[in-house]
Amino acid sequence: MTAPSHTAPTFDDPSDRVVVDVWSDVICPFCHLGDTLLAQAIERSGRPVEVRYHSFQLMPELPQGPGRDVVEVLVETKGVSPEQAEAMNSQVAARAAAVGLDLRFDRALVANTRDAHRLLHLAREHGVQAEVAALLFRAYFTDGRDIGTHGVLADLAVEAGLDRDEVLLALAGDAHAEAVDADIAWARQLGISGVPFFVLDGKYAVSGAQPPELFDQALATAWDDKPR
Repeated sequence: MTAPSHTAPTFDDPSDRVVVDVWSDVICPFCHLGDTLLAQAIERSGRPVEVRYHSFQLMPELPQGPGRDVVEVLVETKGVSPEQAEAMNSQVAARAAAVGLDLRFDRALVANTRDAHRLLHLAREHGVQAEVAALLFRAYFTDGRDIGTHGVLADLAVEAGLDRDEVLLALAGDAHAEAVDADIAWARQLGISGVPFFVLDGKYAVSGAQPPELFDQALATAWDDKPR
């Protein structure tokens, strides 16, 4: 656990809760794992914690539109063999299974996540960002749904209580595109080069899907640092 190298004015440090700003991507297995470990730590703490999701794209070069087989994309972009890609996926899936996650890389369809991130910003406006983030992770990693298509994104949004027509209208245009770009620029300012990346109350940073006890420690430190 380290202090972030830069402090942005939009970080919050309220007295009644810890605010965790999370940079992640919905096709990042370690983001899904880290998000789950954080949620478990929050539950153990028994204290109020607000989680805010910020955009980060692992593969911004992917074309917009329908997703592709994950092994095929890894072979093409990472220069590994199909066997190596499958072995990598199996190792990650085994680690995730230890905390109760079912990662089905055999179903996963890799897509450009920019529209998914725009949806997350819309969801935040309606107070259901965490719910939509969880739905996106499940859709991609477990259900094999194509999060590169607006229809699927709208279906997931409806599950979280959003209006389908509003979501489709936002996705058809460029709604929240500036917010996505701002998050990515902020990550660059903070020196974030990989995700997940967690910042607690703008003071303490946790990089990666760390062991559970580190998340417990980070939350406890953030609480202890609040004025009495």
